[in-house]
Amino acid sequence: MNDMQATDDRRMKAHDEKVNRIAKQLKERKSTAPIKLKKKDISHKVPKREGPKISVETLDVSDFDEIIHIDAERRICIAEPGVTFTKLVDAAIKYGLAPVVVPELKTITIGGAVSGGSIESMSYRFGGFHDSCLEYEVITAKGDKLICSPDNGNNLFFQMMHWSFGTLGIITLLKFRLIPAKPFVKVSYEKYRSLEEYKDAIWSHYTKEDIDFMDGIIHSPEEYVLSAGDFAGKAPYTHSYDWMRIYYLSTAKLKEDYLKTSDYFFRYNKGVTNVHPKGFFSRLLFGRFINSNTTLKAANVFRKVIPANIIPITVDIFIPFSKMEQFMEWYKKEVNHFPLWCVPYKITHKYEWVSDEFAGKTDDELFLDIAIYGMRRDNPEYYYEIIEKKLIELGAIKTLISTNFYSKEEFWGIWNKKNYDLVKRKTDPDNIFGCIYEKTCGRT
Repeated sequence: MNDMQATDDRRMKAHDEKVNRIAKQLKERKSTAPIKLKKKDISHKVPKREGPKISVETLDVSDFDEIIHIDAERRICIAEPGVTFTKLVDAAIKYGLAPVVVPELKTITIGGAVSGGSIESMSYRFGGFHDSCLEYEVITAKGDKLICSPDNGNNLFFQMMHWSFGTLGIITLLKFRLIPAKPFVKVSYEKYRSLEEYKDAIWSHYTKEDIDFMDGIIHSPEEYVLSAGDFAGKAPYTHSYDWMRIYYLSTAKLKEDYLKTSDYFFRYNKGVTNVHPKGFFSRLLFGRFINSNTTLKAANVFRKVIPANIIPITVDIFIPFSKMEQFMEWYKKEVNHFPLWCVPYKITHKYEWVSDEFAGKTDDELFLDIAIYGMRRDNPEYYYEIIEKKLIELGAIKTLISTNFYSKEEFWGIWNKKNYDLVKRKTDPDNIFGCIYEKTCGRT
């Protein structure tokens, strides 16, 4: 046995001890009171006003943060859910590999990327990070361990973990695919003056799969930038965006750019279109130390005293490609906030957590994730609600990380209640992990 194999074996043994600890605590638990998981990293849900306080018990899973094994030959990684993407990228790049999809913020965890849903500029080819996953180890509310994959008897459990926000069980281990990577990324900035031209360019790259990365910034209704990226073995220069430079602004100014691969993955770590601090001198003094993680920590600490209209409207919405013109015409008239982040997203298969009725509203295989970040309005609730209503009308959908106003009827018209309840009865019959509607919409 070589040293690497011995190290992997020690990590796996330590992992099994952690799993046994959690399973034992759950099996011996007499109460059916709600449980909150204590994790090492901060939640990346958008800070919002807290609902009524309820009594909860805490289960400490903060030590589930190890990479167990990277199989460079088979391009597979096995890791615990608390592993951050910055740690994962650093480890994989040593083998000339990278995760299939790397979310934009360094401290998003791989477990969070599954339960909350994460995408980025490789999503036009591969979907979300969850679509690269091969297997989950899940601990149920009763302390049972399940091995879930798309091909075994727990395949529905596997699929329903995506976007479940931790309400169906505790993911304790993930197995997922990696892809070949090079040291640098070259990005070309394609400029367009109309939505029609922009969509034509997106569709061309989508059908040809002729680039490694694709996302963009809609700076205004007359200024569309598509960022087309490719891995590169060499670079004549590199830029990073972890201090003075702001990435989304550079897309309007530059024709092309080179970044180290890890810097490319986290080029938005200071914020996507809502970068802080904003001013030149404040960035000079504090820019190195302020990022999305520090901003989220501060917002969560002070959210009880922050007026609701001070918290910027932040929401990701997934628009069927064929409905983009219809949405943008409405959006310019009713909302009119720019810039927007645009990430093309491929639906790799019919998601089991989406209701049949809602899925039947569109047969698009490509969606555009339009991210509205940093929008300030005196009446944010109004904008969240009208956006939700429009999305339902278009057969579009939004992530649940921000403020949600869905009624129960609206919510379960989108989410697949039959599948959710089926898994819930088997993995959490006493509802100690909470109901997804109550957890994300704050209503009973």
